[in-house]
Amino acid sequence: MAKVMSEKMKYQLANDLGFGDKVADHDWSDVTTGEVGSMVREAIKRGEDAMVQKEQATNGISNQYTK
Repeated sequence: MAKVMSEKMKYQLANDLGFGDKVADHDWSDVTTGEVGSMVREAIKRGEDAMVQKEQATNGISNQYTK
């Protein structure tokens, strides 16, 4: 099975969401399902934001040449 999220991203999300201390020792057993859900929602949000930014950048470039 392919990795969906890199290890680096998992730890970054945990830190950004305020529970990085729980996983600093690489033990995820103390992380709650709510915290994991928060990680998933945040990862999706960041991915969507990146797609929008990429689309805006691409449209900005193509619009320059159509004017």
